[in-house]
Amino acid sequence: MSDLLSKGELIGARYEIRRKIGEGGMQFVYEAHDILTKRLVALKTPKNKSATKRFKRSAIVAARVNHPNVAKTLDYIKVGGQRFLIEELIKGDDLAEALLQETKFIDPYLAAKVFHHLAKGVAAAHHAGVIHRDLKPSNIMVAGGYSLKELKITDFGIAKLASDELEEAAAGGSATLSMSQTAVGALPYMAPEAIDTPKEVSFAADIWSLGAMMYHLICGDTPYGTGLRAVRSILAAERPSIPSFLTANPQFAPLAREVINISLSCLMRDPVARPTADELVTMCSQLCYNSSPRRKGVIKRIFEHGKFGFIGTESGDVFFHMECVYGTMNLNKGDAVLFSSYDGGGAPRALPVIKLQS
Repeated sequence: MSDLLSKGELIGARYEIRRKIGEGGMQFVYEAHDILTKRLVALKTPKNKSATKRFKRSAIVAARVNHPNVAKTLDYIKVGGQRFLIEELIKGDDLAEALLQETKFIDPYLAAKVFHHLAKGVAAAHHAGVIHRDLKPSNIMVAGGYSLKELKITDFGIAKLASDELEEAAAGGSATLSMSQTAVGALPYMAPEAIDTPKEVSFAADIWSLGAMMYHLICGDTPYGTGLRAVRSILAAERPSIPSFLTANPQFAPLAREVINISLSCLMRDPVARPTADELVTMCSQLCYNSSPRRKGVIKRIFEHGKFGFIGTESGDVFFHMECVYGTMNLNKGDAVLFSSYDGGGAPRALPVIKLQS
């Protein structure tokens, strides 16, 4: 059977292929229709023989994790020499596509919510004795975009496969690393020990990866750069710099400090010094964030003194004050913005407001 499946192809007399929806360094991913349960599922199959050998073991590992913030493993089948892992289908995009395409960074309210849910998913995995080993934005699925209706960690099932490829790449040096899609994509979020002593990776490596992802979301850049140049900085694990906009606005500064400080606690060189997943859940549960849906609009009017104005939307105008704008105070008429709104006793009021990238 070819690695590339065709539309309409029936796998295991049960899963009808609808379309290919993605691929990673280790696998192809398809949307399929389960003709037994009448629902859509994600069907994954390994890309090469090396991955195929360990796919069943990985499927068993994945099935041990059961949590609302982790994609559910539904089935595992073998057809001829090909193996297939069936997961729940998350209608959405990965973390970077969902939250970093229209904004370079997210506000601390949204960051706190993301952090809390990711911590809970990772904690569930660790309670089941499972280390993900390859946490990165492409392995986090988001439904609802900035409104964050669902957030689920995926690919626990190929975590060990990814780990093995990373170990092989690390052992082979820079030339091998440069050829490994899995390694290059994971590097900005890899713990020092995952590079230096990959066979000694523990639960703490997932904590580092979680901290690196959250730093990226709230600061707009990865903590130690990207590509092979990040390796030296990650191994040194010096405290990354904090952009000034994080605490420039007193309205957002307290929560922004809390979120970034928790992120930095995950980026300690010594794995023992990092918080556990359970400790992260506790810390994040104490953050004051809201779950209000996010909307998009356009700056319709700014009054002459420049302190407040109105955002135009399809459902009417929304009042905003410049002190409720996060990241930049340089808003102009016609700018596209993302915001939450609340009843203001007249026109609804926006908080927070963040400028969308053109």
